Amino acid sequence: MSKHENCSDCQNPYTPHPARIIRILPQIPDHQLFQIHIRFEDQGKVFTYRPGQFVMLSVIGVGEAPFSISSSPTHEGIIELCVRRIGHVTDALFRLPPKAMVGIRGPYGNGFPVEKLEGNNLLLVAGGLGMAPLRSLLWYTLDNRSKFKDVILMYGAKNPGDMLFKYELLSLLDRTDVKCLLTIDKKDESAIWKAHVGVVTTLFDFVDIDPNDTYAAVCGPEVMFKFVLDELLKRNFAKDRILMSLERNMHCGVGKCGHCMIGYKYTCLDGPIFTYWDAINLPEMV
Repeated sequence: MSKHENCSDCQNPYTPHPARIIRILPQIPDHQLFQIHIRFEDQGKVFTYRPGQFVMLSVIGVGEAPFSISSSPTHEGIIELCVRRIGHVTDALFRLPPKAMVGIRGPYGNGFPVEKLEGNNLLLVAGGLGMAPLRSLLWYTLDNRSKFKDVILMYGAKNPGDMLFKYELLSLLDRTDVKCLLTIDKKDESAIWKAHVGVVTTLFDFVDIDPNDTYAAVCGPEVMFKFVLDELLKRNFAKDRILMSLERNMHCGVGKCGHCMIGYKYTCLDGPIFTYWDAINLPEMV
């Protein structure tokens, strides 16, 4: 898929599609999941994207900001954005009710190379808010389960109250087609928690991974990347089989403003999915 093949006005990449918020689902404090339907004048068009891509969302009269898509492209008709309330655009977005109109342009970025991942095992490693972009790949994989071998999810959060999509992920513990490993840094004695306790890298002790036919997808805080990458390299993962979802301060989405440059690469064009090879060549990346 080209970066703009589904854009209705490719001559002006700054033109947003009209979109309507159809549902708002509270998550952890100051985080909400927005379900959004994108409208096209040509009713035969459908908004398509890859797991790992992002969009620019605009609130009328306020501004716009980039958000990773958290839903799977197998669910046609809507996209889901997990939004953290952190600035004036998100403040305005959080004040909007269901059925309010917003603008969406994109999708942007390269996304995960899902065709290359097919036929392999898939290991997803997320920390904290990194579950938001990896959720798209997770559900794409589960919705196309026959195309993949073993699917393993490792997700760590500070405590149960900071775990995104907690109940959704807890429901995966009973499934036989995915190995879901959840952990928290430290258990609060007042909270009920029956999964693992410890940093996310401790979960590697509970899986047997063949690096020769496994791809790893990683997303989380920068401090997590170093330790997860060390674990993967220790297990002889090839550098082109380690995929990282990185976020930078993206403004335009089309490689014009330069805000998201890492060395000679633009996150909005060359990323946000990078391999470990990219990280070696651009040390400032991680």
